[in-house]
Amino acid sequence: MNKGVAITGMGIVSAIGSNTAMNYEALVSGKSGIDYPKNLLTKHKDLPVGEIALTNKDMAEKLRLPKDHLYTRAALLGVTAIKEAVEQSRLKIDSHTGLVSGTSVGGIDATEKFFTEFAAGNSENKEFIRAQHPGFTTQKIADYFGITGFVSTISTACSSSANAIMLGARLIKAGKLKRVIVGGTDCLTRFTLNGFNSLKILSKEPCQAFDENRYGLNLGEGAAYLILEAEDEIKDREVLGRLKAYGNSNDAFHQTASSADGEGAYLAMQKALITANIPLNAIDYINAHGTGTKNNDAAESVALQRIFNNEVPKFSSTKAFTGHALAAAGALEAVYSLLNIKKSQIFPNLNFSHPMQSSDLIPVTKLEQQKVNTVLSNSFGFGGNCTSLIFARDEK
Repeated sequence: MNKGVAITGMGIVSAIGSNTAMNYEALVSGKSGIDYPKNLLTKHKDLPVGEIALTNKDMAEKLRLPKDHLYTRAALLGVTAIKEAVEQSRLKIDSHTGLVSGTSVGGIDATEKFFTEFAAGNSENKEFIRAQHPGFTTQKIADYFGITGFVSTISTACSSSANAIMLGARLIKAGKLKRVIVGGTDCLTRFTLNGFNSLKILSKEPCQAFDENRYGLNLGEGAAYLILEAEDEIKDREVLGRLKAYGNSNDAFHQTASSADGEGAYLAMQKALITANIPLNAIDYINAHGTGTKNNDAAESVALQRIFNNEVPKFSSTKAFTGHALAAAGALEAVYSLLNIKKSQIFPNLNFSHPMQSSDLIPVTKLEQQKVNTVLSNSFGFGGNCTSLIFARDEK
Protein backbone atom coordinates (compact mmCIF):
# COMPACT_ATOMS: atom_id res chain seq x y z
CA MET A 1 0.00 0.00 0.00
CA ASN A 2 1.24 3.50 -0.83
CA LYS A 3 1.24 5.14 2.60
CA GLY A 4 3.39 8.00 1.42
CA VAL A 5 6.32 9.67 3.13
CA ALA A 6 5.79 10.70 6.76
CA ILE A 7 5.70 14.38 7.76
CA THR A 8 6.74 14.92 11.38
CA GLY A 9 7.16 18.68 11.57
CA MET A 10 6.18 21.93 9.89
CA GLY A 11 7.07 25.57 10.31
CA ILE A 12 5.93 28.75 8.61
CA VAL A 13 6.29 32.51 8.59
CA SER A 14 4.08 34.60 6.33
CA ALA A 15 2.15 37.85 6.13
CA ILE A 16 -0.49 36.36 8.44
CA GLY A 17 1.81 35.13 11.18
CA SER A 18 5.29 34.15 12.31
CA ASN A 19 4.38 30.58 13.23
CA THR A 20 1.84 27.88 12.40
CA ALA A 21 -0.60 28.80 15.17
CA MET A 22 -0.77 32.44 14.08
CA ASN A 23 -1.28 31.42 10.45
CA TYR A 24 -4.10 29.10 11.44
CA GLU A 25 -5.88 31.74 13.50
CA ALA A 26 -5.80 34.15 10.56
CA LEU A 27 -7.11 31.51 8.16
CA VAL A 28 -10.09 30.58 10.31
CA SER A 29 -10.93 34.20 11.11
CA GLY A 30 -10.63 35.33 7.49
CA LYS A 31 -7.96 37.89 8.38
CA SER A 32 -5.85 38.80 5.33
CA GLY A 33 -2.24 39.94 5.54
CA ILE A 34 -2.47 42.05 2.37
CA ASP A 35 -1.60 45.73 2.91
CA TYR A 36 0.50 48.49 1.38
CA PRO A 37 4.30 48.11 1.72
CA LYS A 38 5.88 49.44 4.90
CA ASN A 39 9.32 47.79 5.13
CA LEU A 40 10.04 47.45 1.42
CA LEU A 41 11.71 50.54 -0.02
CA THR A 42 9.71 51.13 -3.19
CA LYS A 43 8.02 53.97 -5.00
CA HIS A 44 5.06 51.69 -5.71
CA LYS A 45 3.26 52.37 -2.45
CA ASP A 46 -0.09 51.89 -4.21
CA LEU A 47 0.51 48.19 -4.87
CA PRO A 48 -0.71 45.95 -2.02
CA VAL A 49 1.62 43.17 -0.88
CA GLY A 50 1.71 40.36 1.64
CA GLU A 51 4.54 41.76 3.76
CA ILE A 52 5.87 40.17 6.96
CA ALA A 53 6.02 42.60 9.87
CA LEU A 54 9.29 41.17 11.22
CA THR A 55 12.36 43.21 10.27
CA ASN A 56 15.71 41.64 9.43
CA LYS A 57 17.06 43.03 12.70
CA ASP A 58 14.20 41.45 14.64
CA MET A 59 14.91 38.03 13.18
CA ALA A 60 18.71 38.25 13.47
CA GLU A 61 18.46 39.13 17.16
CA LYS A 62 15.98 36.36 17.86
CA LEU A 63 18.23 33.87 16.06
CA ARG A 64 21.24 35.21 18.01
CA LEU A 65 23.31 35.92 14.94
CA PRO A 66 26.48 38.04 15.22
CA LYS A 67 26.29 41.64 14.01
CA ASP A 68 28.50 40.87 11.00
CA HIS A 69 26.35 37.95 9.80
CA LEU A 70 25.71 37.37 6.08
CA TYR A 71 22.06 36.26 6.34
CA THR A 72 19.80 37.95 3.81
CA ARG A 73 16.06 38.34 4.43
CA ALA A 74 15.19 35.12 2.60
CA ALA A 75 17.72 33.19 4.69
CA LEU A 76 16.42 34.73 7.93
CA LEU A 77 12.85 33.80 7.03
CA GLY A 78 13.97 30.29 6.12
CA VAL A 79 15.81 29.71 9.39
CA THR A 80 12.84 31.07 11.36
CA ALA A 81 10.42 28.63 9.70
CA ILE A 82 12.76 25.65 9.97
CA LYS A 83 13.36 26.22 13.69
CA GLU A 84 9.65 25.73 14.32
CA ALA A 85 9.54 22.58 12.20
CA VAL A 86 12.64 21.07 13.84
CA GLU A 87 11.36 21.78 17.36
CA GLN A 88 7.99 20.21 16.60
CA SER A 89 9.46 17.04 15.10
CA ARG A 90 12.31 16.72 17.62
CA LEU A 91 14.52 16.17 14.61
CA LYS A 92 17.97 14.70 15.02
CA ILE A 93 20.24 16.44 12.51
CA ASP A 94 23.11 14.22 11.43
CA SER A 95 24.84 12.97 8.28
CA HIS A 96 21.60 11.31 7.16
CA THR A 97 19.74 14.64 7.19
CA GLY A 98 19.35 16.64 3.99
CA LEU A 99 18.05 20.08 3.06
CA VAL A 100 16.23 20.87 -0.18
CA SER A 101 15.13 24.49 -0.39
CA GLY A 102 13.36 26.39 -3.13
CA THR A 103 13.89 30.07 -3.83
CA SER A 104 13.65 32.43 -6.77
CA VAL A 105 14.71 35.75 -5.24
CA GLY A 106 17.44 34.34 -3.00
CA GLY A 107 19.57 37.21 -1.67
CA ILE A 108 18.60 39.80 -4.25
CA ASP A 109 17.31 42.03 -1.45
CA ALA A 110 20.93 42.43 -0.31
CA THR A 111 22.50 42.89 -3.72
CA GLU A 112 20.00 45.57 -4.71
CA LYS A 113 20.59 47.29 -1.36
CA PHE A 114 24.37 47.42 -1.85
CA PHE A 115 24.44 47.72 -5.63
CA THR A 116 25.61 51.35 -5.67
CA GLU A 117 28.39 50.45 -3.23
CA PHE A 118 29.52 47.58 -5.45
CA ALA A 119 29.48 49.84 -8.52
CA ALA A 120 31.53 52.49 -6.73
CA GLY A 121 34.15 49.95 -5.73
CA ASN A 122 33.28 50.00 -2.03
CA SER A 123 34.36 46.64 -0.62
CA GLU A 124 32.73 46.86 2.81
CA ASN A 125 29.75 44.68 1.85
CA LYS A 126 31.31 42.83 -1.07
CA GLU A 127 30.58 39.44 0.53
CA PHE A 128 26.91 39.97 -0.30
CA ILE A 129 27.68 39.84 -4.03
CA ARG A 130 27.54 36.05 -3.65
CA ALA A 131 23.99 36.38 -2.36
CA GLN A 132 22.80 36.94 -5.92
CA HIS A 133 23.09 33.19 -6.43
CA PRO A 134 20.04 31.31 -5.01
CA GLY A 135 22.30 28.63 -3.56
CA PHE A 136 23.89 31.16 -1.21
CA THR A 137 20.62 31.47 0.70
CA THR A 138 20.26 27.70 1.06
CA GLN A 139 23.85 27.29 2.23
CA LYS A 140 23.46 29.92 4.94
CA ILE A 141 20.36 28.09 6.19
CA ALA A 142 22.28 24.79 6.18
CA ASP A 143 25.18 26.42 8.08
CA TYR A 144 22.85 27.62 10.83
CA PHE A 145 21.55 24.10 11.51
CA GLY A 146 24.85 22.32 10.91
CA ILE A 147 23.59 20.38 7.90
CA THR A 148 26.68 19.15 6.08
CA GLY A 149 25.27 16.28 4.02
CA PHE A 150 22.96 16.69 1.06
CA VAL A 151 22.14 20.38 0.48
CA SER A 152 20.39 21.45 -2.70
CA THR A 153 18.56 24.47 -4.11
CA ILE A 154 15.65 24.35 -6.53
CA SER A 155 14.73 27.44 -8.51
CA THR A 156 11.80 26.74 -10.83
CA ALA A 157 9.96 30.00 -10.17
CA CYS A 158 6.64 29.60 -8.33
CA SER A 159 6.79 25.79 -8.22
CA SER A 160 10.21 25.78 -6.50
CA SER A 161 9.26 24.75 -2.98
CA ALA A 162 6.69 22.22 -4.23
CA ASN A 163 9.48 20.66 -6.28
CA ALA A 164 11.76 20.74 -3.22
CA ILE A 165 9.13 18.77 -1.30
CA MET A 166 8.89 16.31 -4.18
CA LEU A 167 12.66 15.82 -4.41
CA GLY A 168 12.95 15.27 -0.66
CA ALA A 169 10.34 12.52 -0.80
CA ARG A 170 12.10 10.86 -3.72
CA LEU A 171 15.43 10.89 -1.83
CA ILE A 172 13.80 9.13 1.11
CA LYS A 173 12.00 6.60 -1.08
CA ALA A 174 15.26 5.82 -2.87
CA GLY A 175 16.99 5.20 0.47
CA LYS A 176 19.44 8.06 -0.04
CA LEU A 177 18.49 9.93 3.13
CA LYS A 178 16.57 9.13 6.31
CA ARG A 179 15.17 12.61 6.84
CA VAL A 180 14.97 15.73 4.70
CA ILE A 181 14.00 19.32 5.52
CA VAL A 182 12.05 20.54 2.50
CA GLY A 183 10.32 23.78 1.55
CA GLY A 184 11.23 27.24 0.39
CA THR A 185 11.75 30.90 1.13
CA ASP A 186 11.37 34.16 -0.78
CA CYS A 187 11.25 37.79 0.28
CA LEU A 188 9.82 40.92 -1.26
CA THR A 189 12.27 42.92 -3.36
CA ARG A 190 12.11 45.88 -5.69
CA PHE A 191 13.33 43.53 -8.43
CA THR A 192 10.26 41.28 -8.22
CA LEU A 193 7.75 44.06 -7.57
CA ASN A 194 9.02 46.07 -10.55
CA GLY A 195 9.28 42.95 -12.68
CA PHE A 196 5.73 41.77 -12.07
CA ASN A 197 4.48 45.31 -12.46
CA SER A 198 6.10 45.46 -15.91
CA LEU A 199 4.09 42.36 -16.86
CA LYS A 200 0.92 44.29 -15.92
CA ILE A 201 -0.37 41.49 -13.71
CA LEU A 202 -0.34 43.21 -10.30
CA SER A 203 -3.61 44.32 -8.78
CA LYS A 204 -4.08 47.63 -6.96
CA GLU A 205 -6.74 45.90 -4.86
CA PRO A 206 -6.61 42.70 -2.78
CA CYS A 207 -6.55 39.83 -5.28
CA GLN A 208 -9.78 38.06 -6.29
CA ALA A 209 -8.83 34.55 -7.30
CA PHE A 210 -11.26 32.85 -9.70
CA ASP A 211 -13.49 35.92 -9.85
CA GLU A 212 -14.78 37.20 -13.20
CA ASN A 213 -13.63 40.70 -12.21
CA ARG A 214 -10.14 39.69 -11.08
CA TYR A 215 -7.37 42.03 -12.16
CA GLY A 216 -4.13 40.46 -10.98
CA LEU A 217 -2.04 39.18 -8.11
CA ASN A 218 -0.54 40.65 -4.95
CA LEU A 219 3.07 39.71 -4.31
CA GLY A 220 3.96 38.30 -0.92
CA GLU A 221 6.88 36.91 1.02
CA GLY A 222 7.33 34.00 3.35
CA ALA A 223 8.99 30.72 4.20
CA ALA A 224 7.68 27.28 5.10
CA TYR A 225 9.30 23.90 5.58
CA LEU A 226 8.28 20.32 6.31
CA ILE A 227 10.25 17.53 7.95
CA LEU A 228 10.03 14.38 5.84
CA GLU A 229 11.20 11.14 7.42
CA ALA A 230 11.65 7.51 6.49
CA GLU A 231 9.24 5.04 8.11
CA ASP A 232 11.80 3.47 10.45
CA GLU A 233 12.75 6.88 11.85
CA ILE A 234 9.31 7.83 13.20
CA LYS A 235 9.18 5.60 16.28
CA ASP A 236 6.67 7.04 18.79
CA ARG A 237 6.51 10.58 17.32
CA GLU A 238 3.38 12.15 15.87
CA VAL A 239 2.90 12.02 12.10
CA LEU A 240 1.18 15.19 10.90
CA GLY A 241 0.26 13.66 7.56
CA ARG A 242 1.68 11.89 4.55
CA LEU A 243 3.00 13.15 1.25
CA LYS A 244 1.18 10.50 -0.71
CA ALA A 245 2.08 11.48 -4.28
CA TYR A 246 3.37 14.18 -6.58
CA GLY A 247 3.51 15.06 -10.25
CA ASN A 248 5.56 17.54 -12.25
CA SER A 249 5.32 18.66 -15.85
CA ASN A 250 6.59 21.41 -18.09
CA ASP A 251 4.53 22.37 -21.11
CA ALA A 252 7.05 25.11 -22.06
CA PHE A 253 4.20 27.05 -23.65
CA HIS A 254 5.40 30.55 -22.77
CA GLN A 255 7.94 32.26 -20.51
CA THR A 256 5.30 33.78 -18.22
CA ALA A 257 1.87 32.52 -19.34
CA SER A 258 -0.10 29.27 -19.10
CA SER A 259 -1.64 27.68 -22.16
CA ALA A 260 -5.37 28.23 -22.64
CA ASP A 261 -6.09 24.50 -22.20
CA GLY A 262 -4.06 24.31 -18.98
CA GLU A 263 -2.00 21.45 -20.35
CA GLY A 264 0.87 21.79 -17.88
CA ALA A 265 -1.45 21.91 -14.87
CA TYR A 266 -3.49 19.01 -16.24
CA LEU A 267 -0.40 16.81 -16.70
CA ALA A 268 0.94 17.58 -13.22
CA MET A 269 -2.37 16.69 -11.56
CA GLN A 270 -2.74 13.60 -13.73
CA LYS A 271 0.72 12.31 -12.75
CA ALA A 272 0.06 12.92 -9.05
CA LEU A 273 -3.27 11.10 -9.15
CA ILE A 274 -1.81 8.14 -11.04
CA THR A 275 1.07 7.88 -8.56
CA ALA A 276 -1.32 8.05 -5.61
CA ASN A 277 -3.43 5.29 -7.19
CA ILE A 278 -6.66 6.74 -5.84
CA PRO A 279 -9.99 7.51 -7.54
CA LEU A 280 -10.84 11.09 -8.44
CA ASN A 281 -13.52 11.29 -5.76
CA ALA A 282 -10.91 10.55 -3.06
CA ILE A 283 -9.74 14.17 -3.30
CA ASP A 284 -11.65 16.07 -0.62
CA TYR A 285 -10.22 19.50 -1.31
CA ILE A 286 -7.90 21.32 -3.71
CA ASN A 287 -5.63 24.15 -2.63
CA ALA A 288 -5.50 25.84 -6.02
CA HIS A 289 -2.60 27.88 -7.34
CA GLY A 290 -5.19 30.64 -7.85
CA THR A 291 -3.06 33.76 -8.25
CA GLY A 292 -5.87 36.07 -9.34
CA THR A 293 -4.46 36.82 -12.79
CA LYS A 294 -6.65 36.58 -15.88
CA ASN A 295 -4.43 33.94 -17.45
CA ASN A 296 -3.65 31.65 -14.52
CA ASP A 297 -7.15 31.30 -13.11
CA ALA A 298 -8.70 30.64 -16.51
CA ALA A 299 -6.08 28.01 -17.40
CA GLU A 300 -6.23 26.32 -14.00
CA SER A 301 -10.03 26.19 -14.16
CA VAL A 302 -9.90 24.47 -17.54
CA ALA A 303 -7.33 21.99 -16.20
CA LEU A 304 -9.47 21.23 -13.14
CA GLN A 305 -12.53 20.59 -15.29
CA ARG A 306 -10.53 18.37 -17.64
CA ILE A 307 -8.96 16.24 -14.93
CA PHE A 308 -12.11 15.87 -12.83
CA ASN A 309 -14.53 15.50 -15.75
CA ASN A 310 -16.43 18.65 -14.70
CA GLU A 311 -17.00 17.21 -11.20
CA VAL A 312 -14.45 19.49 -9.52
CA PRO A 313 -14.01 18.89 -5.75
CA LYS A 314 -14.21 21.74 -3.28
CA PHE A 315 -11.38 24.18 -3.90
CA SER A 316 -10.05 27.58 -2.91
CA SER A 317 -6.97 29.76 -3.18
CA THR A 318 -5.31 31.05 0.00
CA LYS A 319 -3.23 33.72 -1.78
CA ALA A 320 -5.59 36.52 -0.75
CA PHE A 321 -4.35 35.85 2.79
CA THR A 322 -0.60 35.83 2.15
CA GLY A 323 -0.02 37.27 -1.29
CA HIS A 324 1.82 35.17 -3.86
CA ALA A 325 5.07 34.25 -2.11
CA LEU A 326 6.66 33.03 -5.36
CA ALA A 327 9.06 30.13 -4.70
CA ALA A 328 7.75 29.76 -1.13
CA ALA A 329 4.09 29.55 -2.18
CA GLY A 330 3.97 25.77 -2.58
CA ALA A 331 5.47 25.20 0.87
CA LEU A 332 3.14 27.71 2.54
CA GLU A 333 0.21 25.93 0.98
CA ALA A 334 1.62 22.53 1.96
CA VAL A 335 1.40 23.66 5.59
CA TYR A 336 -2.16 24.88 5.00
CA SER A 337 -3.03 21.54 3.39
CA LEU A 338 -1.82 19.70 6.48
CA LEU A 339 -3.89 22.07 8.62
CA ASN A 340 -6.93 21.26 6.45
CA ILE A 341 -6.41 17.60 7.33
CA LYS A 342 -5.55 18.09 11.00
CA LYS A 343 -8.34 20.56 11.76
CA SER A 344 -10.97 19.07 9.41
CA GLN A 345 -11.57 22.47 7.85
CA ILE A 346 -11.49 24.14 4.44
CA PHE A 347 -10.20 27.72 4.39
CA PRO A 348 -12.03 30.34 2.32
CA ASN A 349 -11.20 31.96 -1.00
CA LEU A 350 -11.39 35.63 0.02
CA ASN A 351 -12.82 38.47 -2.10
CA PHE A 352 -14.83 36.23 -4.43
CA SER A 353 -18.18 37.47 -5.75
CA HIS A 354 -18.73 36.61 -9.44
CA PRO A 355 -17.95 33.24 -11.10
CA MET A 356 -15.85 33.35 -14.25
CA GLN A 357 -18.07 33.19 -17.32
CA SER A 358 -15.63 30.78 -18.95
CA SER A 359 -16.02 28.09 -16.29
CA ASP A 360 -18.71 28.97 -13.70
CA LEU A 361 -16.55 27.35 -11.03
CA ILE A 362 -17.27 28.61 -7.51
CA PRO A 363 -14.60 28.22 -4.82
CA VAL A 364 -15.26 27.79 -1.11
CA THR A 365 -15.88 31.32 0.19
CA LYS A 366 -16.54 30.68 3.88
CA LEU A 367 -14.79 28.51 6.43
CA GLU A 368 -16.21 25.01 6.16
CA GLN A 369 -16.05 22.25 8.73
CA GLN A 370 -15.74 18.77 7.24
CA LYS A 371 -13.44 15.81 7.51
CA VAL A 372 -10.57 16.17 5.05
CA ASN A 373 -8.56 13.04 4.34
CA THR A 374 -6.83 13.98 1.09
CA VAL A 375 -5.73 17.34 -0.34
CA LEU A 376 -4.39 18.17 -3.79
CA SER A 377 -2.14 21.24 -3.74
CA ASN A 378 -1.17 23.00 -6.98
CA SER A 379 1.86 25.19 -7.67
CA PHE A 380 2.54 26.50 -11.17
CA GLY A 381 5.62 28.44 -12.23
CA PHE A 382 6.85 30.63 -15.04
CA GLY A 383 8.18 28.72 -18.02
CA GLY A 384 5.38 26.18 -17.63
CA ASN A 385 6.86 24.27 -14.68
CA CYS A 386 3.82 22.83 -12.90
CA THR A 387 3.72 20.67 -9.77
CA SER A 388 0.88 19.00 -7.88
CA LEU A 389 1.29 17.44 -4.44
CA ILE A 390 -1.15 15.10 -2.71
CA PHE A 391 -1.26 15.12 1.09
CA ALA A 392 -3.18 12.53 3.09
CA ARG A 393 -4.21 11.81 6.65
CA ASP A 394 -1.95 9.36 8.46
CA GLU A 395 -3.81 6.09 8.81
CA LYS A 396 -2.55 4.15 11.79
